[in-house]
Amino acid sequence: MRNNNQFTNVFIKPNQHLMKSIEDTLLKRTSVRRYEREDIAPEKLDFIYRAIENTPTSYNGQQFSVIAIDDQKIKEELYVITNQKQIKTCNVFLAFCMDFNKIKTLAKAKDLEFPPFQNTMDGVIVGIVDAALAMQNAVVAAQSMGLGSCCVGYLRTADPAAISQILKLPEGVFAVCGLTLGVPREQPDLKPKQNRSLVIHKNHYRTDDMTPELFDYDETISLYNRHRNGSTSENDWCGHILDYYRIAMNYDMEGALKKQGFNLFPEK
Repeated sequence: MRNNNQFTNVFIKPNQHLMKSIEDTLLKRTSVRRYEREDIAPEKLDFIYRAIENTPTSYNGQQFSVIAIDDQKIKEELYVITNQKQIKTCNVFLAFCMDFNKIKTLAKAKDLEFPPFQNTMDGVIVGIVDAALAMQNAVVAAQSMGLGSCCVGYLRTADPAAISQILKLPEGVFAVCGLTLGVPREQPDLKPKQNRSLVIHKNHYRTDDMTPELFDYDETISLYNRHRNGSTSENDWCGHILDYYRIAMNYDMEGALKKQGFNLFPEK
């Protein structure tokens, strides 16, 4: 039976006077990995969850779900797998998953044939995009209220089978990315991003030579890494990212997806 209360807009609003401007929220956000030992106010968590619920998704299919984790034991288990300390020290950890289980469950209850959309590349892309959009909504909502956050891709790659077991993910559900939330204990430097001319292409993809601009950005990142507050490095942009690609090519994501019911390349 439908709960009529789900359509009401009665909720506790966060203090509007304490919220950041749209410009500060979107343009001054950094990844925060160190948090104070205090709880996030309930009204702030409620606002984040409402932002997640209001995520735009493909066909309004809402092919995602979020596991909100405040159990310290579970956070410790996820830390052991991912080696990401911010998971165990944050106040709440959100695991964003693509989810075809919900629609499949209802289709079965309504005696409707379920087309195996999750076994197609488009299906997986749809699920990942929906989960990523939901996470970005959460990031923006948290930032607007002065909370810190950090996206954790290792939730997807470190040990997908173990993650799925800990989170009790059914077939048709796969962890895409995690997000730590908490009251910030640090204010990291703002990382330089690519110039607009490299990011925004007008009417069609650029056909001129971008190499000089890419070299400039590569050097900008190198200077940033050598002189930023906190830990420094000699990493440039290009070499560092290529190193990540080489490592990531060893991840058996196809096998991990298959174990969760995403059979992208069935044997003929």
